Amino acid sequence: MADEGPARTVTSKVLRILGAYESGPAVRTLTELAEAADIPLPTAHRLVGELVDWGALKRDESGRYRIGLRLWKVAQNAGRQLRETARPYLMDLFALTGETSQIAIRDGHEALYVDRMYSSRRIPRATRIGGKLPLHATAVGKVLLAFEEPWMREAYLARKLEALTPHTHVNPSFLRAEIAQIVAQHYAIAVEEVRLGTCSIAVPVMVTPDHAVAAIGLVLPSSQAKQITRHLPALQRVAAQLEPVARRWPNSRLLVQSLADETPQDD
Repeated sequence: MADEGPARTVTSKVLRILGAYESGPAVRTLTELAEAADIPLPTAHRLVGELVDWGALKRDESGRYRIGLRLWKVAQNAGRQLRETARPYLMDLFALTGETSQIAIRDGHEALYVDRMYSSRRIPRATRIGGKLPLHATAVGKVLLAFEEPWMREAYLARKLEALTPHTHVNPSFLRAEIAQIVAQHYAIAVEEVRLGTCSIAVPVMVTPDHAVAAIGLVLPSSQAKQITRHLPALQRVAAQLEPVARRWPNSRLLVQSLADETPQDD
């Protein structure tokens, strides 16, 4: 049986229960929640019951628990705050470059596109606001992958990686070298890795020296690939301005889901 210990507050126990939903199955048994929170089963039963009463968790017919509607609503407010606070900085980037500008966060093995402003240039669209693309195939995704925990990068590279075009980098050894270069230079470039005819560049939005909570980037015609780094000063300037704001953003599975659920369609 778990030892609750004198330093464990009720709040910390509740937060550990909710934290169990940040990764892994979206539906949990009471025993699984007790193990995740490292608390005795009777304590878990009492706290989970209170969370169900408040609406943070919901008990299904099989007796398992999932995130409740009330907590989803709280997370949706957080997701709305992220998009609303990021939009002025994205507008600045668009004003400085005139190119399609976008911001993305990591959702598991994919980059989730939080917001985007479109240039008048005609370029093939790979996705939309609220859409997702594999991390290894996009500039924003490569940045998010580069500034993640090493174990997460290795787990990602151990997967079978999809080649979206003939130019998509899928060799793990090549990608490891590319990621090391991205970490050193603090930007990533992808040329025709998602759609033929397009290239992209992105920089991290850092919240600690080693971790990026988001990436901002530009998408241009692939004919502009050789000159794409001319936009680096604008990208770096906007990212630096956004970082103090980004440190106040929630960084959880709930936030990712709320952004995906409430994102307007733009295709």
